[in-house]
Amino acid sequence: MAEITAASVKALREETGLGMMECKKALTETHGDAAAAKDYLRKLYGDKMKTKAGRTTSEGLVAIKVNPQRTEAAMVEVRCETDFCSRNDEFKKMVDDVAELVFASPAGKVAAAPAITARVEVVMAKVGENMGYTQGVKIAAPRIGSYVHHNGKVGVIVGIEGELDDETVSGICMHIAFADPLALTTDEVPADLVAKEKQFAVEQAMASGKPKDIAEKMVIGKLRKYLEANALLEQPFVRDDTKKVKEILGAAKITAFARFAVGSTK
Repeated sequence: MAEITAASVKALREETGLGMMECKKALTETHGDAAAAKDYLRKLYGDKMKTKAGRTTSEGLVAIKVNPQRTEAAMVEVRCETDFCSRNDEFKKMVDDVAELVFASPAGKVAAAPAITARVEVVMAKVGENMGYTQGVKIAAPRIGSYVHHNGKVGVIVGIEGELDDETVSGICMHIAFADPLALTTDEVPADLVAKEKQFAVEQAMASGKPKDIAEKMVIGKLRKYLEANALLEQPFVRDDTKKVKEILGAAKITAFARFAVGSTK
């Protein structure tokens, strides 16, 4: 009997598009013979095994797990092929379970651990759609705010330090869901995005035919507007656009935040 390794299971998974457990069972039943295992799976799943892994996943759900003390929170995005699948109770339960697994991880971005992948693949095999864990994050703070849109497609978690009433915390979460900031402060906006915006501003200034000194001021102004539009603290608050988010906070601070939207490439 050939040895059944993680690599052989992975190779069979990539070739057939089926789950880890199905592939491991097939290799066990065929004594580690990869070709025989593929035939074994073909008899069970037919053409489904050849196409499932390659199908596009543009639907799905976001789920959030918060502890009772509201000092820790985890958020995950799991994608599937169709909105019909995302409304399936088994899929919903799986996404909630994945959020629990991410919650058990250390704070920060959470990669797809074997337990997460296995939980997704159980439902993938039953439902017959391609699906996968896209991303997950956990944050810890003196206080947590959270929001999931009614359709389950957009979610936000925020870490707060300092005194802030519940309504304002809720408003900040909804603001992030709506305004989609790239970073907390202007200094934290990704440098590659700033560089692209600067190049675009320079090209516009040159095309305008303005004198050099005016063109330089145009570039500086456009960059400032771009940074302020994409830094959470500098954005006009959605519930009162006469104030910026940093003014709404008062003495409180946002220590961390995350926003997931199903299908987003950000």
